[in-house]
Amino acid sequence: ITLLFAAGAVQAQALDGRLKKIADTKTITVAYRPDATPFSFTDDKNQVVGFSIDLCKRVVNSIERQINVPGLQIKWVAVGTQTRFDAVIKGLADMECGASTVTLSRLKTVDFSSYIFVETTGMLVKSASGLRSLSDTSGKKIAVIAGTTNERAINEQLKRRQISATVVPFKSRDEAFAAFEEGKTDAFASDKLLLLGATLKAKDPKALAMLPDELSFEPYGIVLPRGDAAFRLAVN
Repeated sequence: ITLLFAAGAVQAQALDGRLKKIADTKTITVAYRPDATPFSFTDDKNQVVGFSIDLCKRVVNSIERQINVPGLQIKWVAVGTQTRFDAVIKGLADMECGASTVTLSRLKTVDFSSYIFVETTGMLVKSASGLRSLSDTSGKKIAVIAGTTNERAINEQLKRRQISATVVPFKSRDEAFAAFEEGKTDAFASDKLLLLGATLKAKDPKALAMLPDELSFEPYGIVLPRGDAAFRLAVN
């Protein structure tokens, strides 16, 4: 019902902003994270797949109907944790489909769709390490991806619980996971399902364990350009 009303609202007005560009070019540019398994990643055939990707393909089909431009082409643009928002802000992508948490600070520069998933920050450790909870990490090193909500959540929890662990930021998920596997850090903190996805590439997945701690609330949304109400309406 919501989509039917949205379609009527879009068709009742002249296309503008991103919708006009999409209609004129018959192309929609979608940014994706190649390292966000199971939400957004490339498979062994180099195809862009994942939960968020499937959802965004349905969004594209809905936009096709709303603007009456069948056969929209999807141009995929790979982005990283550090570049995903800039891609949308600078117009390099019309939206980003990955595992991006909606926060008040991010809403100052981008918009989001309705929530598509809710996750929590967790920690991956080696089973033989003896670590059983965040409380056991005093004097240990915890890998995080720089600039993420996970980094902020871990720092806040350590401060609140007065635990003297060291948070070590890395530029990418691959770098953080490699450092953890090589023993340069004692744990790796990220969204729990993303941590499980990372273990698929582990040398010995059975040697890894997820701690039971749930350290934050992470509602995901599709990243959209700020200020384009018609496009946001079409996506939702």
